[in-house]
Amino acid sequence: MAVPSWLERLRAASKTALVQDGKRKIHYQFEDGKEMAEEYDMKTGQLVSRRWREKNTLGGTGKWQVEVGDPISPLLGPLESELIKESSSNPVFMRKDTLTSFQWRIRNLPYPKEVYSVSVEKEQRCCVIRTTNKKYYKKFPIPDLDRYQLPLDAAALSFTHSNNTLIITYQKPKEILAAEEELQKELKKIKAANSGDGDCKTQ
Repeated sequence: MAVPSWLERLRAASKTALVQDGKRKIHYQFEDGKEMAEEYDMKTGQLVSRRWREKNTLGGTGKWQVEVGDPISPLLGPLESELIKESSSNPVFMRKDTLTSFQWRIRNLPYPKEVYSVSVEKEQRCCVIRTTNKKYYKKFPIPDLDRYQLPLDAAALSFTHSNNTLIITYQKPKEILAAEEELQKELKKIKAANSGDGDCKTQ
């Protein structure tokens, strides 16, 4: 394969590791200037968050974009946070993976399970959530499958609904499970700096 595989790109990236708050944080710097930051739970090896940042058009550093984990909430003044509370009933879409599956949670969806349908659009390489009451519609890709150039499989997709939250699960294909295992071996070789609570905060 002429194009380096995603695993090769991860191996080639310069990486630094930090252990903090029971999490192992890995920062990747790619040749094209993109950065990726991942956090893994030290006990389970579970991916907790993944964020991306790339240079903006002027060559400065762009904002972090969340791929996995809680959406970044900017530090808001009291007035702004009051205004934002008004819309806290809006659906919140986020990704929370498990060791064997990709998982998305959409909070604040009060409709019963039979209202939802979740399907795979193979040509568009995305999953689509629809509701029969037309109250919610969402298309989302699975970047991991794109990076490994793997097809989407409708049989891997399932969903449940509880506590006003729609939970969509996509079983990771064996190729990704194998690649993640390889990557974990690589990441364990990186000497991690330990960050104590007494660290100076850089301004």
